Parts: sequence; structure tokens; C-alpha cells
Amino acid sequence: MRTAFLVALIALFGTGAALACADEAYKASPQYDAAECRFRNPPNPDVKPGRGALEIWTRLLLARKEGTVPVDPIPVRKLTRADLDALDAAGNHVIRLGHSSHLLKLRGRWWLIDPVFGERASPFSWLGPKRFHAPPVALADLPAVDGLILSHDHYDHLDTVTIEALTARVQRYFVPLGVGARLRGMGVPADRIEEYDWWQEGRLGDVKLVATPAQHFSGRSLGDRNTTLWASWVIQSGPHRIYYSGDGGYFPGFRTIGQRHGPIDLALMENGAYDAYWPAVHMTPEETVRAFEDLGARTLYLVHNSTFDLAFHPWREPLERVAALAHQRGLDLATPEIGEPLTIGRPRANRLWWDGLR
Repeated sequence: MRTAFLVALIALFGTGAALACADEAYKASPQYDAAECRFRNPPNPDVKPGRGALEIWTRLLLARKEGTVPVDPIPVRKLTRADLDALDAAGNHVIRLGHSSHLLKLRGRWWLIDPVFGERASPFSWLGPKRFHAPPVALADLPAVDGLILSHDHYDHLDTVTIEALTARVQRYFVPLGVGARLRGMGVPADRIEEYDWWQEGRLGDVKLVATPAQHFSGRSLGDRNTTLWASWVIQSGPHRIYYSGDGGYFPGFRTIGQRHGPIDLALMENGAYDAYWPAVHMTPEETVRAFEDLGARTLYLVHNSTFDLAFHPWREPLERVAALAHQRGLDLATPEIGEPLTIGRPRANRLWWDGLR
């Protein structure tokens, strides 16, 4: 178990070994350091210092984990193709598939965000953090997809098995700079891929997208850290705007995103895999709420939890802490079960589905 955990984290906390510069086109990006041949985060004087690589790896190797994997089954609402087809084609619907993966039905058109249907968040099919639950809909039952959005290239967000299985069914891919090469290596035709720097906008049909900043990092091996960009996204469909944070630590950019692209109806916010050893790359529950309030969004929707064991906190803790804060502050909280559709702008009853589970 410990070895499996370490193997997957190698890709997430790789070294900073030097390598040849990437595409010359990236040098035009304010996020790209041409001297280092890597993307970087903007200055953040308030960023919390993390531990060094040696301390992180020592802890990962030796520290004991408790309560990070659920004992009771995670509730999953199974979905058939008929269930998907029955969702009102005039509405905007969000369906959580697990972790940060989502299926969206935007006024009759299908979209995916960071889809991971594979068994493990790992470079290996036989080793690494294993899913707590199956996806609510089978990969083979997904409808044809207009657009697929990626936030960055980590294994818990970019899954080779899923991308290869979907190649014939996805019309267009929207990704941060550099991630297109990852997709081409998985067999995606280059003419279907659109790469974006922060604040660049795209459109497919009547859906508008904006790649927005995030404070994170990238890499899929020991030698390629930060050779691709990471991003959050604003998605506009009809009258509604959806924000997806991707992964990232707390930074002042949340307020700027809300000011430039609000009002945001639904904010899909990272909530899980935080740790005092790496505070700059994932938010604590309190920071998640602060970021949501900075955005000025209407509904807080929690993602990045309840599917993979990627940190040391108990698996329920991210959900419990945010739910308590939301109650105290009177925030509109959305915590749908895996597979439960949420229709933006429609009345709904929210349930703390994890309550009572071990």
C-alpha cells in the first residue's frame, strides 16, 4: 500500500531536473520562464512555505496514515444512457463522476472536465492510489462529447486510459499550454486540440470558455516538472457561468477572476489533498471557502475528494470542515452524491451524504 502511494506521488512531486526548452511559442506567455524552460506561478507574497523534497519523501515513506480510505461504500447513483438523455436539453447540468471529473450537459450538448475513468491515479495500471468507487456511468455509455476541458496534466486529472478510449467521441479539446503534446502522444489528432494561456478565450457552439489563472504546478515524471501550464476555467453556457478551480493553493487571483468574469453561478472548488508540507499547491477547507468568497460566486460545489487517497487527512475531513463553515456563513453549498445531476438555477435540496459513513 505504501509503495503504491509513493509511486503515484512521484509524478506529482517530481524533481526539477533541467531539460531542453519547449515550443518557442510558449516564450510569448507571461507564465513561461524562457531561461528555465518552465512555466511558473506569479509572485504571491502570502504563499505559505512548504517543506523540501527530502522532508516530503521521508514523511511519505514513514508517516502512518489513518482514516484516509473509507470503510463504508461511497454512495454512487448509477446512470444509464437513458438517464442522461432525459436531462432537460434547455438546462445546464453538472454530474460529478468522482474526484474532479465531471460530465456536463450544456443546453443539450455534452462536455467533460478532467475525466478519469481509470482504476488508479497513477502512471501504472497495477500500482498507485485506487478508486474508492466505480464511476456512475460506464465509459462506453458516454454520449458523443462536444468539448473536453483539462486543467493540468497530473495523473488524477489526465488519464491515459480515458483519453485513448474517448478519442473517436470527442470533437474538441481545450487545454493549457503544453498539454496538447500529452494528448497527441495519446493518439488525439492535433487539429482537435486548442491550447490556451491564462485569460485567453475560446468558443465551441454557444459555449464560451476562458482559461484563468491557478497557483499549482505540473508534471508526469521526475524530469518534466512545470513543462506544461496549469489553469482554472470559466465556462459560460447561455445565462449561466460555471467556474472550475482545477488544482491549486490559495492566491489573490480568485478575486480577479470573479471581477473579470462574474457573476459566477456555480463554483467547482478544490477541496481535498491538502497538507502542511505542501500548502502552496492545494487549499485547506478554510482557504477553499475564502477563495469562493473572493470569487463572489453563488453556489459552492466541492470537488477533488472522496475518490482517491492522495494525502494524510481523513477522507471525510475536507467535506466536514467546509460544510461547517458554509453553515456558519450562510453559504449556498452543493455536495451532490457521485452521479447526482445538479441543474443550475433549479431548486434543489442539498444533503451531506457522507454523514455517518466510516
